[in-house]
Amino acid sequence: MFQDVAPLLEGLLRPDQGVLSPELARYILTLDFTPDQHARYSVLAGKAQSGTLTSDEASEIDAFLAADAFLSILQSKARQSLQQHQPAA
Repeated sequence: MFQDVAPLLEGLLRPDQGVLSPELARYILTLDFTPDQHARYSVLAGKAQSGTLTSDEASEIDAFLAADAFLSILQSKARQSLQQHQPAA
C-alpha cells in the first residue's frame, strides 16, 4: 500500500521545489516518531520478517510506512528550501 502513496505525495508536495520559509523548513527537519513509536515499529518489523503479523498489525505497519514516506518527502522539501535560501558564496 505505502508504495502507492509515495508517488502521490511527491506530486502533491513537490519536494524539488523549495518554497518553505527557513523557519518552517528547520522545524520540519526536527519532526520524528516518538521513542515509543520507534519501538513499536521495531516489534512490527520483526514480526513481519518472521511472517507472524496479524491483519491488524499489517495495517499498523502500513500506516507507519505511509507516515514515514510522507515525512521523508516533506523533509526533502525542507532541505531543498534551506538550500535555496542560502546566500550565494
